[in-house]
Amino acid sequence: MATKKKVAKVVARARKPAPSVIELVMKKSNAVTPKPRPAISPELHREVEQLLYRQSELLDTKQWALYVDLFTDDGVYWAPSLPEHQHWDGKPAIFIEDKDLMTVRMKRVMHPSAWSQQAEWATNHVVSNIAIEGLDKEGCLNVRSRFHMMELRRDDIRHFGGTYRHSLKRTKDGLRIKLQRVDLFNAQASYEYVLQVWV
Repeated sequence: MATKKKVAKVVARARKPAPSVIELVMKKSNAVTPKPRPAISPELHREVEQLLYRQSELLDTKQWALYVDLFTDDGVYWAPSLPEHQHWDGKPAIFIEDKDLMTVRMKRVMHPSAWSQQAEWATNHVVSNIAIEGLDKEGCLNVRSRFHMMELRRDDIRHFGGTYRHSLKRTKDGLRIKLQRVDLFNAQASYEYVLQVWV
């Protein structure tokens, strides 16, 4: 009897149609599909959006001190030269500044003799595609977004675009930036003069 059951199972297995290529691909892709992102409340998403919008507004209105204050005391602003860079140690960077260096830059551009500010100079930021990707090991929110910055100096207009990646920490003053990574779409382009302020 046991032998008949075994034979029946073998016959049934043989009669079962082989999986199609699509089924095999789907099975393989499902095995490596990342876990879904945690549910994000509309209130949290709006809070994150408002922080990124405020950041852009402070940059465009040249309220440098308030912009720097959006960072935690150990916050870092980093614009790598290549998107594959995972850390800044020993790597060339367009920007790599902690809050102290950001304050030095702020004081330099606010100086009455700052050449970059003498001519008509302004920026205009647009931020979009804001997505909260989850929490890191330290409990900070990981946020990804797209940006475009138009810079006017005299009669020249330059365009910068790319991806922001923010690590946001909850503080008594609300969300603050622990890390802002800026991956410039045109990081390797040549320019007539270097960036004077943050993108």
